[in-house]
Amino acid sequence: MGLHADCWYGECMSTVDVARTSSRPSADVRGITILGATGSIGASTLDLIKRDPGRYRVESISARRNAAALGKIAREVGARHAVVADHAAYRELKDALSGSRIEAASGEDALVEAAQRPADWVMAAISGSVGLKPTLAAVERGATVALANKECLVCAGGLFMRRAATTGATVLPVDSEHNAVFQALGAGNRADVKRAILTASGGPFRTWSKEAIKAATPEQALRHPNWVMGPKVTIDSATLMNKGLEIIEAHHLFSLKPEEIDVLVHPQSVVHGLVEFRDGSVVAQLGSPDMRIPIAHCLAWPERIDGPAARLDLAQARELTFEDPDITRFPALGLARRAM
Repeated sequence: MGLHADCWYGECMSTVDVARTSSRPSADVRGITILGATGSIGASTLDLIKRDPGRYRVESISARRNAAALGKIAREVGARHAVVADHAAYRELKDALSGSRIEAASGEDALVEAAQRPADWVMAAISGSVGLKPTLAAVERGATVALANKECLVCAGGLFMRRAATTGATVLPVDSEHNAVFQALGAGNRADVKRAILTASGGPFRTWSKEAIKAATPEQALRHPNWVMGPKVTIDSATLMNKGLEIIEAHHLFSLKPEEIDVLVHPQSVVHGLVEFRDGSVVAQLGSPDMRIPIAHCLAWPERIDGPAARLDLAQARELTFEDPDITRFPALGLARRAM
């Protein structure tokens, strides 16, 4: 149970099905696989796991080519299996794991094998379309998949969600905006949802002119005002391309029509997503801009665990502002809607 293509809160109508009766005992040890362990999402996931190691068993971890970092992580968390996507990094990984009982492997087939290994919960945090095949492999065996890879849904959202429905896999959204919508949807039934609203910080160029944005450098685009993320998503956030991809994700995750998905620019990054219901109620999820919050939600779901993120102090925040996105200065949003 979780995000499925055929059910919503017990009503076989749409995408989301929140388990109200299938909570796992907190004493259970949850098997974990992390696809993309050396990236920012992987690092945040590992931080949470290390804070309560008795609760988790790490089955497999992967990286693109950073064999030294992957080998160090594998030893620290006692992983059973480690994979580098780049064959050229295999020998370095093998050396890094020398003397341990940790299996080493490399290549695309090995990534798929990592996803197929017996872990209850798979963090899909490989960046780019290369993450589709292993993530789909986890879905095919009915695993719980914490989805941080946008391309799985942007490239193949219809197929991905259909396979999840067929195999009984659970898909939990890790992106802060989709995780916020997922949580807010718990306040009502699918038939009563009018729209979902994704928030965007506006990035470093929010107040820049169109001419200034055209002349911006990659270094300027990488200076995100609120979030610490990998370079690709940071660059995409500067142009709002990332938000465009998130619109497409929301369409597939929640079976929402294009006109049921809106975007608001919210520079403080405190409100991460909202859901408006037919009676006029708007339910929002708020929190500090720390990816460990949505990851912790997915890691423990359907329970909650203690999280290390800074507590939200609204009195300290003082004001929360919202504005419509400017599609003239940020045309990527319009392009994404056309693609959807």
